[in-house]
Amino acid sequence: MSPDLASQQGRRAIHDAAVETQPPAVFPGRLPMEGPRVKLEPIDPRRHAAGLYAVGHADDLALALWDYLPYGPFPDQGAMTAWLRGCAADATTVFFALRDKNTDGLAGMASFLEIRPLVGVYEIGHIWFAPPYQNSALATEALFLMMDHGMSDLAYRRLEWKCNALNDASRSVARRLGFRFEGVFYNHNTPKGKNRDTAYYSIIDSEWPAVRENFLAWLDPANFDESGRQIKSLGDMNRALW
Repeated sequence: MSPDLASQQGRRAIHDAAVETQPPAVFPGRLPMEGPRVKLEPIDPRRHAAGLYAVGHADDLALALWDYLPYGPFPDQGAMTAWLRGCAADATTVFFALRDKNTDGLAGMASFLEIRPLVGVYEIGHIWFAPPYQNSALATEALFLMMDHGMSDLAYRRLEWKCNALNDASRSVARRLGFRFEGVFYNHNTPKGKNRDTAYYSIIDSEWPAVRENFLAWLDPANFDESGRQIKSLGDMNRALW
């Protein structure tokens, strides 16, 4: 059985119960967020273009970051700066640059998107990490801060993760972070002139407290040995919830 199909065991109950506590309908602001390892800075091309272009185009591994994104790689820094200006001006999506607090260097990007405050739904996406930061505690902490802000601070009811159904790495990350597979939307989009079938994942409000506790336990410094290797696996901890 595939990991995604396995995650559907014990499916959520379908219901039409009254929503007694409505979401506060607060749109996520362009505000910085910070943890012990990482700063999330609202995108500013003046501050971020040079660093993001450098880490996103450093070598073949970095160029591969763009394979499943609907944009990039960019031919030069000027082209990426123009794209970042569009990100900064977007009134519907909140983009962040991710900064390593240890080195002060940039590590990648992420965003809030598909934001529907009245019904309490949002997505995290446009995610890419420079190769040295992939599968790192910094990357996990950055995504946790975005997940926790929407689900805990803003009381959203549903958090979404969507990716190209062929992107096995992104699908694995979704499961590791505690998202549950919901299905595939076929012929969903045509990025870069190619068909995209989109895999849908989510975490809902009743599931978030347990997932959140797993994040906090995993991110605790006590969960890492002297070499920085994890002791407990976040993926194992979250799979135990399904």
